[in-house]
Amino acid sequence: MFRFAHSVFFLAFLLIPLISAVFVVFMIRRKKAMEKYGEKSLLKILAPESSTAKPIIKFILYSLALAAMIMALADLQSGSKIEKVKRKGIDLMICLDVSNSMLAQDIRPYRLERAKQAISKLIDKLEGDRIGLIVFAGKAYTQLPITTDYAAAKLFVSTVNTGMVPTQGTAIGDAIKLAAAGFGETKHNKAIVLITDGEDHEGQVLEQAEAASKAGIILYTIGMGLTEGAPIPVFQGDVQTGYKKDRDGNTIISKLDETTLKQIANVGKGMYVRASNSDAGLNTVFDDLEKIEKSDIESKQFSDFESRFQYFAGLALIILVLDLFVFERKTKWIRNIKVFGDF
Repeated sequence: MFRFAHSVFFLAFLLIPLISAVFVVFMIRRKKAMEKYGEKSLLKILAPESSTAKPIIKFILYSLALAAMIMALADLQSGSKIEKVKRKGIDLMICLDVSNSMLAQDIRPYRLERAKQAISKLIDKLEGDRIGLIVFAGKAYTQLPITTDYAAAKLFVSTVNTGMVPTQGTAIGDAIKLAAAGFGETKHNKAIVLITDGEDHEGQVLEQAEAASKAGIILYTIGMGLTEGAPIPVFQGDVQTGYKKDRDGNTIISKLDETTLKQIANVGKGMYVRASNSDAGLNTVFDDLEKIEKSDIESKQFSDFESRFQYFAGLALIILVLDLFVFERKTKWIRNIKVFGDF
């Protein structure tokens, strides 16, 4: 595994195009200044050893040396040893509804985006816990297997959208079943957090919730939406063109089904929380999750990172030494070759 210990030095790469621009301006002004003294043919007679290509070569070498030094300062490191690390935590699966009804805007900016923001904040609070992500609409899919890599978890959450599940619907039962299976055979304390507007269209929800509860999994449900509901926006690209309508041309109103979500939480010995524009509900759930007894979770990670900056520092030194042998004047043994006349 490789990493950069001081990646902030990569900002110094911005100096290279800036210096290049200055160099180009300098070369143009130099050319104009030389033209004031006489024609090009006359200048070649007066200064036969002058090379127009050598300054460019030297500048390229300086730029490469600078790039190598920046890489050296960033300090590339490689992990030379893997060790097992024990942490205390629980296994947590997030089941996130990505059906079109999650685009309703009764929860600002809209239901799905508010849920993603809340999940990201939840991940920031985790310490030692493992987390996985299930997305579902008409079918359920594993977006992220259970892991302790929180950076990866936040990345996967950020990519979630309503177009990632082709089949529309709200298969809550399938999501619970897939999440329960995703824990594997571990003996850690487990919990599922179901985030949806609760409009299930597939059935068998309570059966799957009961099966998960018997397997020792606590179920929490968060209702995204308000009881009065909201229309479902329709988009053409990034532009909203209207609202979803039924066959009779009436605007469809997506309403929060609290009854189903309360039943799931009750069967799963967890709790139900309704989101609002001031609170997405995950803070309340997290406070309750903190009360669950944490088990030892074993994970593997790289340790004993060794610095490799010396390779880049050595490369920069070689380039600078090479530059010492590149003179401003033309090289005698190749200047008579027509193709390389400017060298």
